[in-house]
Amino acid sequence: MEFETIIQNLKSKTYSPIYLLQGEEPYFIDIISNYIEKNVLLEAECGFNQTVFYGKDSDPIVIAESAMRFPMMANQQVIIVKEAQSLNKIETLASYAEKPLSSTILVLNYKYKNLDSRTRLAKAIKKNGVVFTSKKIYENKVPNWIETYLKGKNYTITPQAAQILTAYLGNDLSKVANELEKLVIAVKDTTKITPEHIEKNIGLSKDYNIFELQNALGEKNIFKTNQIIQYFGANPSTNPIQKTISNLYFYFSKLFTYHFLKDKSERNVSAELRVHPFIAKSYIAAAKRYSPTKLYEIMGILRDYDMKSKGFEVSTMVDTADLQKEMIYKILH
Repeated sequence: MEFETIIQNLKSKTYSPIYLLQGEEPYFIDIISNYIEKNVLLEAECGFNQTVFYGKDSDPIVIAESAMRFPMMANQQVIIVKEAQSLNKIETLASYAEKPLSSTILVLNYKYKNLDSRTRLAKAIKKNGVVFTSKKIYENKVPNWIETYLKGKNYTITPQAAQILTAYLGNDLSKVANELEKLVIAVKDTTKITPEHIEKNIGLSKDYNIFELQNALGEKNIFKTNQIIQYFGANPSTNPIQKTISNLYFYFSKLFTYHFLKDKSERNVSAELRVHPFIAKSYIAAAKRYSPTKLYEIMGILRDYDMKSKGFEVSTMVDTADLQKEMIYKILH
């Protein structure tokens, strides 16, 4: 079942006896579980009718016995199993899942993995309850997700600002949502979030960030590239070399892939390289400045400096600022 459908059903008080919330992205699992925990029962009903178990410290037999109890002075009882992926012998719950109590809402938060769909338990939950699989979204989809998230709070964001956030926070939606909440609280003079707001309230420079470094390298703008890498060297806590290398590796890998696409239209490039349509044009222009041979060489350079940044292939610990400067020089020349 889709996330939006589950939330809508919960808001309309249409409940299922069992929810298996599984998958690699914990953000959506937490949203559903927290909604059930905070909204199904009245505050006065929670004392006798709401129980939270933790997988590592719990016994599935005890959970099943709790689920088979009837609620006290309420229509439902809620049982939430957090970190259910750590529950020993979780398959023991299969007998209960095959004949669940309609007055019990059992929520299994099975994070970072999926329950084997071939098991008796998974089949029983699919038949009698709700199975929601929370998938990681690709990083190129994060800017759109940010726009949608902020739209729900009556805010907008510029494409560049969304890209800056994505470049530094990646596709960890919980982390992204946390930073967006900070911005919404901090930004009072407007409902449009810009790179200036990010710089002021989150501490990420609007001019000296990985997104701007990629653009400068893509344009082969030596002066701007050196400015940014100097800034990175002076601010290693917010711009660690390993993160810079990782981002640049994926960036140049995409430029390398571009050369072997049959359809080089902006739309197809955006889809195939999994980049936001806003920046597809800049990727196309950058790829034309770097031959496949040079891009292959660059990826080798990045691998070498990743090893050096971790202390390999160097006789003494080298300053990471110097390593970054040297690496960028080799990329550009």
